Amino acid sequence: MTFEAVLDSLRRMAKGSTHSHTGVWISAQLRQRIAAGELAPGTKLSEEALGDALGVSRNTLREAFTALNAEHIITRIPNRGVFVARPSAADVREIYRVRRFIEPAAVLWQEPAPLDELRVIVAAAQLASSSGDVNGMAAANQEFHRALVARAASERLDLLMEQVLAEMRLVFHSMGSDPAFHEPYVADNAHVIELMATGDNAAAAEFVRRYLDRAEAQLLEAMTD
Repeated sequence: MTFEAVLDSLRRMAKGSTHSHTGVWISAQLRQRIAAGELAPGTKLSEEALGDALGVSRNTLREAFTALNAEHIITRIPNRGVFVARPSAADVREIYRVRRFIEPAAVLWQEPAPLDELRVIVAAAQLASSSGDVNGMAAANQEFHRALVARAASERLDLLMEQVLAEMRLVFHSMGSDPAFHEPYVADNAHVIELMATGDNAAAAEFVRRYLDRAEAQLLEAMTD
């Protein structure tokens, strides 16, 4: 999706929102679009175009940009403007360091709940895999990890995971359209569910930790090619 298309979407949403004039609303909307893959790394976020589309001041936009910059989702380049970030190898290591704390713990200490949502997500990933839909697999994988952390029933962890997944979407651009990266994790996600269904959360948490180790190594290797 182009920046112009995102602007049109934001313009329509702003008309129906009572919070569209706030930096918090703007940062949330941009974060969601980055997490959905609608804004690619390196995309310039024109302050003038965003301000016109949303009807907000430059100060309000800068409030939103400050929040997203702190989350490493956007970056400011002096005398050039604001851009969607391009994560570095150091960023990948930090992201996975955070994920190894959050995700296995969420699996280990999750609140009892049906596994139906996770199964639906894996089914969508399997369908995407069978049709060669790499973006579909990537999106389902993102949603699976979001849903895993949501089982901890913590609003603060959910917010942190939303930020992590937005940055992860930018990292996935380094894998291009290679299905070989995403396909093995469809089966791995199904295995996580199998372990959780037996009640062995400790084994599921350990499997997730090793799974994250492998994904990190693959991404770092791809970034150095």
